[in-house]
Amino acid sequence: MTDKLSRRALLGWLLAAAVAPVVRHGDAAAPRVIAVRARRFVFTPDRIALKAGETVLLAMTAEDVVMGFSAPDFKVRADLPPGRTVQVPLTAGKPGSYGFLCDIFCGSGHESMGGTIEVT
Repeated sequence: MTDKLSRRALLGWLLAAAVAPVVRHGDAAAPRVIAVRARRFVFTPDRIALKAGETVLLAMTAEDVVMGFSAPDFKVRADLPPGRTVQVPLTAGKPGSYGFLCDIFCGSGHESMGGTIEVT
């Protein structure tokens, strides 16, 4: 009987721990979310302003065809299937101007599809 009770207590504790919200003191606020839309042959917005050290979440949605997102200076890339939002975390480094681009051929005009991340 004691063995059954201790198993039940353990299972109850494990279940409570699994469903309880995780609260950590000292965690930074949730990152800022920036919506970015991609369609032939433009990103909107095509200029993103960040502060040095800031972490953001780019909520990226392709509107018409499969696109690619690449920010080489941040070592970030993602495939963007049409109609789905892909969340891309990005942390700004030192101040400067950095390019991003579509790295999946999406038609004539693809080569000019890009933008700038301005870090201050």
